[in-house]
Amino acid sequence: MSTQAVAERFFELATEGKFEQILTELFHPDAASIEPENAPFQSVKGLDNIIKKGQEWHDVTEEMHGGYTNAPIVAGNFFACTMGMDVTIKGQGRMQMDEVAVYEVRDGKIMKEQFFY
Repeated sequence: MSTQAVAERFFELATEGKFEQILTELFHPDAASIEPENAPFQSVKGLDNIIKKGQEWHDVTEEMHGGYTNAPIVAGNFFACTMGMDVTIKGQGRMQMDEVAVYEVRDGKIMKEQFFY
């Protein structure tokens, strides 16, 4: 798949809330997930570790009140989306979170995701 096709499929699945399917369908097994410095979650490499990090996020999430993913912008082998959620985190209360996520695509698979928030 081209970067454009990956970005369109990502957006389709994200708007349906199918984030686990995004990982299994669009990510390369050796993909990396990069978090900002001092983020509550660590950067990881490998799809198994990315899935584990997602599970850790779900474990600290008390309630999801809503969220959004905006249409991707594609440039070369990259696409970016703005995303956000209204969430209650265990022990921290309800908060609105917004971020920019940048994805690198190689050979039809996402090789890296990087979050800015």
